[in-house]
Amino acid sequence: MLDILYDSGPCLVVNKPPGLLTQAPAGIDSLEEHVKAFYRQREQKEGNIYLGLPHRLDRPVSGAIVFARHVRAAQRLASQFENRTVTKVYWAVVEGDVRPEEGTWTDHLHKRHGMAQSIVVPPDDPRGKLAVMHYRVLARLDGVGTWLEVQLETGRTHQIRVQAASRGHPVLGDAQYDSTQPFGEQFDDERLLAIALHARQLGFNHPMTREPVNVIAPTPVAWVSLNLPRELFKQ
Repeated sequence: MLDILYDSGPCLVVNKPPGLLTQAPAGIDSLEEHVKAFYRQREQKEGNIYLGLPHRLDRPVSGAIVFARHVRAAQRLASQFENRTVTKVYWAVVEGDVRPEEGTWTDHLHKRHGMAQSIVVPPDDPRGKLAVMHYRVLARLDGVGTWLEVQLETGRTHQIRVQAASRGHPVLGDAQYDSTQPFGEQFDDERLLAIALHARQLGFNHPMTREPVNVIAPTPVAWVSLNLPRELFKQ
């Protein structure tokens, strides 16, 4: 069942659950296939459904993600992402005590060839791409870590995950980047595991009407166990 956050014309924003691929080859479960099934049912249409994906969320990440029902809408949304006019705000709970209270992390990241993994490389490494993210501390959680609000200036593979981990603050549950703390429900199949990274807010202009759209995505059930200060959810 899709958790639909916004539905207007060719533009659909859904709240992606953790542990589900955004996109996958035929025969493999993915959010894209769920959205296509939604449109097939609503439009009473069989066969191929066009669906544009101007951005993606990593499999263990939850939160707001936008899809486009036709090519023109997809192109206009993709242009906004490319020109960095989209607002992308994430919530992350990371290990350790992040200091100072707010700041900007700037790195150069290289996506390892043939692997779903990025590493930090020196600024003069020709393989590296600039990665910039801004953060502020929402709360410090005793025995758990630090709750951050993150705004991305760039959109690199695993950007928040690798930038945080490279500073000794891996996202909770993110064993791929050396987290030692579990997060959420545990499964034998590691591909189903969640990490404490959530695409909380997505802001863009509607691809057809140009009207501003701002969507807030509720956190999944796994976040309840963190006992976060509820008053901060209203910010």
